Amino acid sequence: MVTDAQVRRLRQKMEQGKTQEAAAAAAGMSVRSARKWSEGEMPSASNKPRTWRTREDPLAKVWESEVVVLLQQDEQEQLQATTILQMLDEKYPGEYGPAVLRTLQRRVSDWRTLYGAGKEVYFEQEHVPGREGAVDFTHCTELGVTIAGELFVHLLFQFVLSFSKWRWVCLAYSETFEALVFGLQGALWDLGGVPGNLRSDNLSAATHELKEGGRGLNKRFRGVLDHYGMKSSRIRPGKANENGVVEKSHDTTKTLIRQALQLRGSQDFESAQQYILFVREVMHRRCNCHIADRLLEEKLHLQQLPPSRVPDYTIHEPVVRKWSTIRFSERTYSVPSRLIGRKVKVHQHPNTIEVYYKGALTDAFPRLRGKQQHRIDYRHVIWSLVRKPGAFARYRYREELFPTIVFRKTYDAIVAWKGERADIEYLRILHLAASTLESRVESALYALLERGDPFDYVTVKDLAAPDKPIVPVVRIGKPDIRIYNGLLGGGAE
Repeated sequence: MVTDAQVRRLRQKMEQGKTQEAAAAAAGMSVRSARKWSEGEMPSASNKPRTWRTREDPLAKVWESEVVVLLQQDEQEQLQATTILQMLDEKYPGEYGPAVLRTLQRRVSDWRTLYGAGKEVYFEQEHVPGREGAVDFTHCTELGVTIAGELFVHLLFQFVLSFSKWRWVCLAYSETFEALVFGLQGALWDLGGVPGNLRSDNLSAATHELKEGGRGLNKRFRGVLDHYGMKSSRIRPGKANENGVVEKSHDTTKTLIRQALQLRGSQDFESAQQYILFVREVMHRRCNCHIADRLLEEKLHLQQLPPSRVPDYTIHEPVVRKWSTIRFSERTYSVPSRLIGRKVKVHQHPNTIEVYYKGALTDAFPRLRGKQQHRIDYRHVIWSLVRKPGAFARYRYREELFPTIVFRKTYDAIVAWKGERADIEYLRILHLAASTLESRVESALYALLERGDPFDYVTVKDLAAPDKPIVPVVRIGKPDIRIYNGLLGGGAE
C-alpha cells in the first residue's frame, strides 16, 4: 500500500526534474503506481473509514444487557475488564474465555471515554522569575548507597526555583526544624538571593495544628521567613501534586543519581561528605548547567540577602541530673559527671548536639534520631560505676555500656567463667578502655576471645596497656679532685 510519505517523495523528485522511473525508484513504488499518484489527492484522503464489521461481535449477547449495566453502576471506574470477563465465564461457561479479553478491554475503555465520569483536570501554571522557591525532603535509602560498606540511611533536602528549575541539595537524617533551616539557608546563600515566596507541604518542623482546624506556621519558622523577607504558601494535606515543582524534582534527582552510580561502578563512598559532593556534581552537570540563562534572568528578580544568617540550631537549657544525664526533646543524653547539678546550654543542630557551660564547649556528640531515645557514653559514668559495681546489674541503660559487639561477647564470656565476679571484671576492663584507647582494648579482647582461654582484667591490661618497665635512676656524684691530688702526692714520695 502506497503511503502519503512515498507520494510526497515521488512528487518532490519529479519537481526536481527526475524521470518518472527514477522518481518511482526513489519513492519505493512501481512505475505504474507512480503514474497513478503523480498528481491528485494523497492516499490518505481517498481512504474511507470502514463502517462494517469484519467478524461477528463476540460480546453482542451480553454487552448492553449486562456489561453496560455494570459500567453504569461503577461510578468510581474501579471495575476491571478481567473481573467482568470472570463473571461472564462463571455465568456462561465456555462462551467467554481469554480470547475475548482484549476486545472487552477496548470496549470498556471506549465506553468510559464516551459515557464515563469526567477526569480530574490539571492546570498548567505560569511561573514568574524570582517569585517562588519550593522545598521538601525525600527518602533516599532506596538508592542503596553505602558508607564504608554500611547502608546509608538518609534523606535529601531539596530546594528548587519554580521558574528556572535551579536545584540545591544537602543531606538530612530527619525532617526536623534544624534540618529545614540549615537546608533553606544553605540554598539561599549559595543562590545569592531570596525568592518572594517559599512553597512547601505542611512539615511538622514548620507548622503546627490550629485550634480551629488546619495547620499554620509555627512561631520559630515564621521568624526565619521574616528574617529573609519571604512569604509562605503550603499545599493542602495529602495533595502532594500541589507542590509539583519539587515533587517532580525528587523523581528526576533520584533517577539521575541512580544513573550516575551505575556509571561510577560503585555505590560505596568513604564518607557522607564524599557522597554529597558526588550528588551535587551530578546536579550541576545534569541540571543546573543547562539552565544558566534562565537562572541569570531569575537572579535579576530575587530579593537581597540579609546581612547574616539565623542560627540553624535550637537552644535548650536543661539541668544535669544526678544520673549525669540531660533530657530535652523527649530524648536522654549523658554528659560529663562534673556537670551534675549545673544548668547547661545545649545547641541542637541538625546532626549534632553541643553542650556548653558558661560559654565553654564541654562536649559534642551525634544527635539521636528515629526511634533512638537515649545515648549514654560509658566514659561519662564508668568512673563512678567502677566504684559501685553492684549498680551495673540493674542499670537502666546497661546495654549502652557495651560500646561494640566485642565488649558484649567479652562480658558474656566472663559471666560463664567467673559468675558473680563478672560485673566487676568487666567494669574494670571498660574503665581501662575509657582511660587508655578503646580501640587498643578492643583489639586485645578480640585476640583473647579468639584463643578461647579464660582471661580477666589483668590479662587484658597486660596485653592492651602493659606497665612501662621501671628503669632505676643512677646518680653519680661529682668527683673530688683533691683525692687525686693526694694520690699523686703519695706516688711522688
